[in-house]
Amino acid sequence: MKVYVLPTADALGAAAARQAGEVMRRAIAERGEARLLLSTGASQFTFFEHFVKEDVDWSRVEMFHLDEYVGMAPTHPASFQKYLRERFVDVVHPAKYHLIDGTRAPEETIAELTALIRRAPIDLGLIGIGENAHIAFNDPPADFDDQNAYKVVTLVDSCIAQQMREGWFKTPEEAFRQAISMTCSEIMRCKTIICAVPYACKAQAIHDTLTSEKTNLVPATLLKEHADTTVYCDADSAALVSADVLARY
Repeated sequence: MKVYVLPTADALGAAAARQAGEVMRRAIAERGEARLLLSTGASQFTFFEHFVKEDVDWSRVEMFHLDEYVGMAPTHPASFQKYLRERFVDVVHPAKYHLIDGTRAPEETIAELTALIRRAPIDLGLIGIGENAHIAFNDPPADFDDQNAYKVVTLVDSCIAQQMREGWFKTPEEAFRQAISMTCSEIMRCKTIICAVPYACKAQAIHDTLTSEKTNLVPATLLKEHADTTVYCDADSAALVSADVLARY
């Protein structure tokens, strides 16, 4: 794992987007296409602002995404389908995109997504790290051994609290408690992983990820076992990590 600390969230987004663009261009040059996995959430705003401006032949890109709430309509303000349409799909118009439909029967959706995603490796996974160090919606204690591509998960209270702080839901009662989420093992199958993790609310998660051995109580520690993972922090999200620890990465 490599870790870079940028001064601001905007600088972080720009740096992560530059690397992401390089990965996409390389895949297209080598194979004529690129397969992309995207995350969502407030922490990814600056990344998307810069990523859609990268010089990538989007007509050769196939996109997947990590998770969606079970039962949520694509018009709901918290819908990740809506998020990705507005910030990516309707901006760059990729050749193919596979958005998770939370209104369908989860078992049907999971079967279809599994067949699609396993046709070929994912070149680049943009993987956020949650305030409780979750990756996708794999909250602690995460299942590192599940070999399915996607599954239905029940969100823990700390995850719901993050969604509320980000403004997606006003009350716990409004929140959706289950989601279709990519599994940890499937995330680890990405050839390259980039994590954009800004803001002070992520400082404890970054500290715990960088200072802990692999543990399902800090799901993002699994990413340290991946052969090509880069984590981008800003000054706020890296604030709890000592210079000595950062130097190891």
